[in-house]
Amino acid sequence: MTGLGLLVGVAVQSALAALMPGAAFRLKWPNDVMVGSAKLAGMLLEREGDCVIAGIGINVAAAPVLPDRETIALADLMGGETIHAGAMLDALVPAVDHWLDCWRGEGNAAIIAAWQVRAHPLGTKLRVSTGADRPQHGRFLGLGGDGALILGLEDGTQQMIHSGDVGMLP
Repeated sequence: MTGLGLLVGVAVQSALAALMPGAAFRLKWPNDVMVGSAKLAGMLLEREGDCVIAGIGINVAAAPVLPDRETIALADLMGGETIHAGAMLDALVPAVDHWLDCWRGEGNAAIIAAWQVRAHPLGTKLRVSTGADRPQHGRFLGLGGDGALILGLEDGTQQMIHSGDVGMLP
């Protein structure tokens, strides 16, 4: 399901970029759209039998105030105050259709390549929590062929991250 999660992220970022071509929307692994260090959107996928349900949350008119992270809404961006939820949905549906067609025709490799182009830059400092272990700190080195995050650790080794909470560090 990792490929589909990345696909939904690419579709959301593509739809946002189509609505606001001058804005710097970046993907953060595995399922967030960021503007700078602020979260604008998030996606969650859940399997139900042979179906996948995608939940997509985009801060259009307002962003929640959260104690542990910076957030932003489209309305906070220059030109974003005129975008309403209907316009966002009108841009999102064809973007999802396009990237689904791409995934069906070209597979995960095309989605991973598209995701990496839209992500924060290689070398971005990250904090990764994968559960009960102490968070790891390292640098974003890209994605593996299965969509896993490649985290470059301070000792020069690499860690493949298949699930976890990722935060960007200053």
